Amino acid sequence: MPAKKGKKPVKKSVEKVKEGAHKAARAATAPAPVRRYRAVLFLVVLLIITAAFAVLTFLVKTTPSFPLDLQITLGIQSINIPVFGGLMTAVSWLGFSPQSVIITALIILLILGLGLQWEALVALIAALLSIGLNVLIKDLIQRPRPAAVLVHVLATLNDYSFPSGHVMFYIGFYGFMGFLAFTLLKPSLKRTLLLVFFGLLVLLIGISRIYVGEHWASDVLGAYLLGTLTLVAIIELYRWGKPRFFLRQPVAKAESSKV
Repeated sequence: MPAKKGKKPVKKSVEKVKEGAHKAARAATAPAPVRRYRAVLFLVVLLIITAAFAVLTFLVKTTPSFPLDLQITLGIQSINIPVFGGLMTAVSWLGFSPQSVIITALIILLILGLGLQWEALVALIAALLSIGLNVLIKDLIQRPRPAAVLVHVLATLNDYSFPSGHVMFYIGFYGFMGFLAFTLLKPSLKRTLLLVFFGLLVLLIGISRIYVGEHWASDVLGAYLLGTLTLVAIIELYRWGKPRFFLRQPVAKAESSKV
């Protein structure tokens, strides 16, 4: 009998979460004209990003080097602050194997352990898509990495330079983690800290790759552009599949008493 009594509060709590999520979703729904305006604006931004990446890729493919790249690298590497140097090295270190594989696997398993199957699957797709697309573009462009005779190179890598794989992965995977934190968690200190953490990773990785001398600034810019398009595709895939295959999972957490 005690076990049966204990089930009712849990069931009510789940129902409250779901009800609050639906109310929050309805409250956040904008009027039709506003939605159309936002959709058009969003499409224009995507087209601009796509065009910018296409132009940059053409320039990288046809131009051996950009003087501005060298100036930016020398400027960033001239920052002689031990804490800054340690931070930049650590941010890049997280993106190398085996630690990157271990961290990614642990995060996906954590999401799966929370019962969010679709989120875990899309997170895996985000990681694989970011890596696969980056390798494909690198093999097509075949841009050499910065030479040690021009800038300080922390470690010599054997693959190509454009676009930066670290940046693309951080945007695709950690960017998606930030999206999940924003949409699945109610406003709280925990959500804020997660958003700041993932946001800083995405922001700092670009500077980090230039600081350690393993990428030019144009490599980083190209990765931010293509990574943004990749993240948008991942989020759209998530939104497409969520109501079709995992309708019973909560869309977002909210306090129904405050909605």
